[in-house]
Amino acid sequence: MSAERLSGGPGTSESGFRRRSGRAVFRPWRTRSGPVPAQRLRPASDEIGAVRAATAVARISDRGARIVAVTIALVWHLAIGLPAVLAAGSALAAPAVVLGGWLLVAALGVIAGIRLLRDTPLPAAPLAGLLLVVDVAVFAAVGRSHLFSPANWVWGTLAWFFLVALWGRPVGRLLALLAAHAAAALTAVALHGATQAADLARATMALYGTSSLPVAVFAGAAALAALSRQRAATAATTNAMVAEREAAERARHERGERLNLVSRAASEVLTELARGQADPADPEVQRRCVRAAARLRRLIAESDDVPHPLLHELRAAADLAERNGLPIDLVTIGAPPPLPVRIRRGLADPLTAGLADARDWARLTVVSSPDEVVVSLVTPDWEGPDDPGHPAEDDGQVEHLYERDGKIRWTQTRWHR
Repeated sequence: MSAERLSGGPGTSESGFRRRSGRAVFRPWRTRSGPVPAQRLRPASDEIGAVRAATAVARISDRGARIVAVTIALVWHLAIGLPAVLAAGSALAAPAVVLGGWLLVAALGVIAGIRLLRDTPLPAAPLAGLLLVVDVAVFAAVGRSHLFSPANWVWGTLAWFFLVALWGRPVGRLLALLAAHAAAALTAVALHGATQAADLARATMALYGTSSLPVAVFAGAAALAALSRQRAATAATTNAMVAEREAAERARHERGERLNLVSRAASEVLTELARGQADPADPEVQRRCVRAAARLRRLIAESDDVPHPLLHELRAAADLAERNGLPIDLVTIGAPPPLPVRIRRGLADPLTAGLADARDWARLTVVSSPDEVVVSLVTPDWEGPDDPGHPAEDDGQVEHLYERDGKIRWTQTRWHR
């Protein structure tokens, strides 16, 4: 059997493998390299996540206020303004202008409301300017007798359409637009000769009553959105800190487990050697040492930050065997999906033990898909007991097969989602 030695050389890519004849022959990494550790990226990702969460909560809160504003503007315009205009009829100074202005504002309100609810930017300046033109025209067209009647619908309705047009802008712009509306109203009052104290008082109360509520809704919605954004950002940051603390605790627990496994992997044979109960020249003792070293190498590789941990752990075991003079052909097909440490141990432990026992040559194959990973090891058979090296942690999620026929030994582990 031809074997590809895992020693690097010409044609080897930076990622540690060579493409040849439709397959990838992986070579062990001599130096540790890899992406930026996850902990270095976590603060930035947590900050981005907190900002996104806060923005989403603020958008939901703001959307409710938008619905309220659009609904009040259109319902008031339709339920109060239109019946009053139709009832006044020919008594108005210019009925066509008043009714035409009502229709124009209604159309603008529907278009602006739809765009506002769809989060589509509104052309605020042209829309506000057109509403002011309608404001002046209606004040001039209602006449003296209906200046303060419901037929002059701009008193109560137009401020809500100002609110819709300027939604999301600074509150100062709304105040400026309402000031222009008040100037137009007072000018109309003066031109119509309604300058008595009672008329001026009615005009003042009308302006205050129809403007204060839209301003309160506008400012309240902005304050509520800001408060929701702040609370959501605080909650997201707190959750990120809790998740990071839990991750650190899990990492500490896993490091403790790995340290215990590493200690158990070599302590028994080293204790026997130290006490003189084992002979270093005994082939069986040497085999146990090689297996312990391979297991130590694989367990240490578990903590490395690499794109494909399973392949990295298998490379570590193959590299150790290759350093001991064993030619190895390591072939991979596909990329393994992210797997928990327990699953990776179940897949790699029997193969690590088989590589430690291998003689003459070995062929290690890893076939991966998103839902399945199969790892196989073929080595020449040799006179000795069956020792397939069952996983140290077998929870039933990894299948393990072992066969020998006098010519080869075949070991396979398989995980299926």
